[in-house]
Amino acid sequence: MKFIHNLCLFLIIVIQVFASDSSDREDGRPDGCTTITVGKDASEDGSVMTSHTCDSHRTRSWLDIKPARKHSKESLAVIRKRELDDSRAMPAYKHTPVGEMAQVPLTHGFINTAYPCMNDHQLAVGESTFGGREILQSDSGWIDCQALVRLMMERCVTARQAIRLADSLTLRYGWIDEGECLTIADKKEVWHFEIVGPGKGKKGAVWAAQRVPDGHVSVNANASRIRQVDLFKKDFFMASQNLTQVAQDSGWWSPDEGPFEFCYAYDPEGRLSLAARRREWRVFDLVSPSLHLHPESENYPFSVKPDTLVTLSKLMHIFQDYYENTPYNFIKDITVADDSGRVVISPLANPFMPYDMNKIFKINGGWGWRGERTIARWYTMYATITQSRAWMPDAVGGLVWLAFDNVASSVYVPLYCGITDVALPYKTPGRVHGYNRKSAWWAFNRLGTLSAQRWGDMRHDVRSVWDSLQETFLVNQPDIEKRACRLYKKDPNNARQYLTQYSIRWGNEVVEKALQIGDSLWTKYDEKF
Repeated sequence: MKFIHNLCLFLIIVIQVFASDSSDREDGRPDGCTTITVGKDASEDGSVMTSHTCDSHRTRSWLDIKPARKHSKESLAVIRKRELDDSRAMPAYKHTPVGEMAQVPLTHGFINTAYPCMNDHQLAVGESTFGGREILQSDSGWIDCQALVRLMMERCVTARQAIRLADSLTLRYGWIDEGECLTIADKKEVWHFEIVGPGKGKKGAVWAAQRVPDGHVSVNANASRIRQVDLFKKDFFMASQNLTQVAQDSGWWSPDEGPFEFCYAYDPEGRLSLAARRREWRVFDLVSPSLHLHPESENYPFSVKPDTLVTLSKLMHIFQDYYENTPYNFIKDITVADDSGRVVISPLANPFMPYDMNKIFKINGGWGWRGERTIARWYTMYATITQSRAWMPDAVGGLVWLAFDNVASSVYVPLYCGITDVALPYKTPGRVHGYNRKSAWWAFNRLGTLSAQRWGDMRHDVRSVWDSLQETFLVNQPDIEKRACRLYKKDPNNARQYLTQYSIRWGNEVVEKALQIGDSLWTKYDEKF
């Protein structure tokens, strides 16, 4: 009876943990979003790549295509800031107008995810919040992270241009968000842009940007990673004019103390975050195991040269990672006692359970920014991997691979930056309106939630379907793009239509497949729950 009692208690605690949504912040620190970047000489096909897991159930669960638009001289751009609307049963962000600025004559088209991910010139952005010193966040201004990314997509064609735009806009209109890292890629290069506020009641921003060498891979996992900034190396560093002044005036750094380091001045707690450092180590260890980086280090190189060129498939598998085959998977401490006091593994604690159990068992530091977290997450809203490729027309060369919900139980679908529409389930609002079988996000969330109940078994059923389909996408990609390029030479609109129909077809099919897999799991495991 004691064993049954312990197991029932375990179940109650698990249900309580899973029912709560601690997806945005714990203990005052961000607990979401991983972005990995790959230079053109580090990727197998020469793509410049960035990525993003939007690890929050607060953000928008649908997407659409915003076309390029011409504007009159009198036109104004409305700026909106993100605010939490907790009046709904399922809280979500709303976007409130805060001001207007002069519009530009032409705004570029873009794939409109919650953080717009790529425009029609192959400019792509990933994101990871690091928070930084709370005292730096200002409420004097207009520009938050999502607004800034949208303005970059609408107005820029290169990463450097996007960084310069961020500087001018935040100087004039003020940065009102917490510390953010944007990983900005174009057809030639990729940069990490880290920005914090200027302080309470002040307008402006403090920022630094560092370029990833063409042959390297880098990562941001909710902690500032830029250290020393060498502005004499103009091809690798950019920064705001007040880079060191705010830190010096605040007593966070003095020239007598040695070289200025951005992360220690403006995000000192980030280097203490095991949740961040473990992901940094894991990404680098998976692409460059020969470096033998230590999993408990405080700092890792800003970027590393991979042992072998990084394939798209490799990057997808990294985003599905749960620290399997390492000492850091959560199963190792999940035990209960039977009637004789013997320690056994709980039936629910099957290997590689995707939900974080360390809130219960205080594994590796417990829950939150000081504790453990994996790359794959149960509360991911969507995830993207982008390819920017200079040797093809923009409409074909720019490619976003998008997966809904937990990447470990999902599949990446190709969305070319020249498309004019997406599948109806992809643009059907999801989470905040309640369960809807017509919504792509709900289809994948349903599958992810169900498969987590017996992850040690169900993961194989889910991945057997998705891995085969993912391989089909990757194998078909060269032929699809060759045909699109031929069409583009004759008529760009025909190429866009062809790619649009391709993306819509597979968007519809994977949603239907996600529902079918979920149904099959109910059937197969009905008597085993």
